[in-house]
Amino acid sequence: MLSPLKNRTYSHLFAAQVIALVGTGLLTVALGLLAFDLAGENAGAVLGTALAIKMIAYVGVAPVASAFTERVPRRAVLVALDLMRAGVALFLPFVTEVWQVYVLIFALQSASAAFTPTFQATIPDVLPDEKEYTRALSLSRLAYDLESVVSPMLAAALLTVISFHNLFAGTVIGFLVSAALVVSVVLPSPKPTKPRGIYDRTTRGIRIYLATPRLRGLLAINLAVASAGALVIVNTVVYVQAVFGLDQQSTAIALAAFGGGSMLAAFVLPRLLETVLDRTAMLGGAGLLVAGTIAAAALPSYAWLLPVWFLLGLGYSMSQTPSGRLLRRSAHPEDRPALFAAQFALSHACWLITYPLAGWAGAAFGLQATSVVLALVAGAAVTAAAWVWPAGDPEVVEHSHEGLPASHPHWNEGVADGRNRHAHAYVIDDLHSAWPHAR
Repeated sequence: MLSPLKNRTYSHLFAAQVIALVGTGLLTVALGLLAFDLAGENAGAVLGTALAIKMIAYVGVAPVASAFTERVPRRAVLVALDLMRAGVALFLPFVTEVWQVYVLIFALQSASAAFTPTFQATIPDVLPDEKEYTRALSLSRLAYDLESVVSPMLAAALLTVISFHNLFAGTVIGFLVSAALVVSVVLPSPKPTKPRGIYDRTTRGIRIYLATPRLRGLLAINLAVASAGALVIVNTVVYVQAVFGLDQQSTAIALAAFGGGSMLAAFVLPRLLETVLDRTAMLGGAGLLVAGTIAAAALPSYAWLLPVWFLLGLGYSMSQTPSGRLLRRSAHPEDRPALFAAQFALSHACWLITYPLAGWAGAAFGLQATSVVLALVAGAAVTAAAWVWPAGDPEVVEHSHEGLPASHPHWNEGVADGRNRHAHAYVIDDLHSAWPHAR
């Protein structure tokens, strides 16, 4: 599990990710307290709007940012975006109006929408071995899960000696240290792509994504993940404190059960994926999400909620941790930033649908009906994923090129069969605009 950390470049990038995550976690706590300070009993509406702004930034900015930064060295991009995030966080303690929160959150999350896909697309180039990359994906999943536990605890400890405004300083420090760690290593950059228009560059990642069967399956799985995840994130507090009449500590324990399931899956996945296909593992995890979401419609007690949330955590991690492997094998290195940006935008578009569905349906129709609706959405998504993602899904695909001259050097790639066809690792690019039909 820890072997990728022997790679100096990756260990520095992983440390940068962890430190930035802790800073972001402190920001989340401080933002909630700031919202209450500014809006009082309307703080929930302020935070809800801020969350919607975050998702809109993620969906809209990621592909555009990828298009404009593809020719800039990755280290320069990552450092500049970390500094931008630190600069935005620096202004937050001085906010006096709610609209200022919205403007700064959009700026901060826009920087994150550009940073995260670029960061994710760099790791496959740093760790070209698939086993090492798989372990790195699990480490990343563990980092996210641990952050959700550690950051609130750290914030609670700090709030005993400082005001919440000073938590924003922790966020600033986190982003600055992250930038310093990125500066300390040399990052590989793929060969430059040929000149393209802005429309082509902006939409390239999404066009590759939607033309690749395994990635269309991933998109459906993203929707299943968002459906079950929204139920947990939005409605855990309602289940625990409104339905079962328990306290905030019990809410934290329930969320910890979900995180524990996710962390266990992250530990197991590197070994599991050595013997099980990505499709099998991800569809299996998505099936657990459907089962857990259905079970949430009939929870008789808090004692039953904990194992169901643990089951949802298992499915959550199994369904999405291997996604980087699919993206890695579905594009040339120079197209990976655009493809990771497409995954970032499309997956968050799913959350933009399920977050309000979980919240509004829960308030209007109750938790039982909401769980059933989300389970139906997740079930339909898993069915669609199994349908559009071929069971075999070979990496090397035999295909032809209508109209490509016999003298073209591309015919020298892969293995030719003498019938104007050849086979090689197939990805969507300028010479392969559509996925070949099975013969």
